[in-house]
Amino acid sequence: MAYDRGVSGKVLLAKPRGYCAGVDRAVETVKHALELYGAPIYVRKQIVHNKHVVKALEERGAIFVDETDEIPEGATVVFSAHGVAPSVHDEAQSRNLKTIDATCPLVTKVHAEARRFASDDYQILLIGHEGHEEVEGTMGEALGNITLVDGLEQVESVQVDPDRPVAWLSQTTLSVDETLTAVAKLRERFPQLIDPPSDDICYATQNRQWAVKEIASRCELMLVVGSANSSNTVRLVDVALESGSKFAYRIDFASEIDEQWLEGIGTVGLTSGASVPELLVDDVLAWLAQRGFGEIEEVTTADEHLLFALPPELRRDMKAAKN
Repeated sequence: MAYDRGVSGKVLLAKPRGYCAGVDRAVETVKHALELYGAPIYVRKQIVHNKHVVKALEERGAIFVDETDEIPEGATVVFSAHGVAPSVHDEAQSRNLKTIDATCPLVTKVHAEARRFASDDYQILLIGHEGHEEVEGTMGEALGNITLVDGLEQVESVQVDPDRPVAWLSQTTLSVDETLTAVAKLRERFPQLIDPPSDDICYATQNRQWAVKEIASRCELMLVVGSANSSNTVRLVDVALESGSKFAYRIDFASEIDEQWLEGIGTVGLTSGASVPELLVDDVLAWLAQRGFGEIEEVTTADEHLLFALPPELRRDMKAAKN
């Protein structure tokens, strides 16, 4: 794609941006399942939180449902990248569903930490957002041991048994700063608070936030491509505003940009959430170039090379199909 480098407007393009390894794995899982088993393939919840991705997979033959009981008995279902509670696996088994688990391995790690803490009778404080699929799945791993802490107000009000050990976990897609603030305040109240064995904020969330922090002080306007139900996307808008950008807006598509946002703007920052395909960013770059923002500077803060293998149950069937 060619841009006119002679115009005065400039775009600072964040790198890394867009798809992370967990999202790529989940989307490819649905595509391969459709090719291997044929349509329809059912998907519980959105495979990832992005309108474009969901629509594109629907056009290939994927059917997205909210609950397992909406799926015909004996059908094939893919569990989304955000993970599910053990009760969902049990329900799928009772309905004789063929399941393919596309849960991001980093979310699976948090599930394992929840089970381990619960087995040692820890009280678990889960920092996250109520109603988010990842939170629901993690809480389902440690029923009776886990309490959701959603926002600083709940940090101040949550209660624990002083005679039992207490640990914290977090939703993987939160703002790093938001989580660290919550943990610090929880530790003020509960000095005995135990950390998880490793940082739960996923590498992709951290990297995208760091890139936005690097760019925000150098631009007046930050555009974040991604859907409203994408937690990591919404956090990028907050991070941009907190880090120096005067304005920051979330958009799903280039067509949602208001030209008035560009009035008086010399430099635009651009990034995308971890479930956003690059073609949507290309569309925004083309839209900006047509309006005088043709100079592109890619600002790199990290190089990502991580890849996750497809779910083992899918790889097994793909191998069998070749033989």
